[in-house]
Amino acid sequence: MQHHIDDIDHKIMKLLQHDARITISQISKEISMSQPSVKERITKLEERGIISGYSTVFNLREMNRGTTTFILIKTEHCQELVEFCREAKEVTDLFRISGEFNYLIKVQTGSVEEIAELQDSLVKLGPSKSHICMKNILENRVLL
Repeated sequence: MQHHIDDIDHKIMKLLQHDARITISQISKEISMSQPSVKERITKLEERGIISGYSTVFNLREMNRGTTTFILIKTEHCQELVEFCREAKEVTDLFRISGEFNYLIKVQTGSVEEIAELQDSLVKLGPSKSHICMKNILENRVLL
């Protein structure tokens, strides 16, 4: 029997999204449901892959990685780019996109000079364009 996402599941998911460390006990109090029932619902959401993990959000500015840059790159060396991005500690996200450029790389660095070094390393893979973020307005947005 397939478990459908109902209003209670949404409430649980919303609480977890705001604070992944919230206890079953606290969720139980917030939604007026027994702890075993809450635990069972979370387990079902995990088993279905609706909840696929829990994460911690870091203050990148405090870690000297507060400069966000998006790099568009056009390449025919797709696997080499993927491997490069997996190895580069500055790369946080890599997206395959449509349009003139075929990849979008999100990078977190401590300085513009670090971005220049990273982009210099990408030259061998194809032309690229950098877009340095001036201000983060919405980031890690809560979806529920």
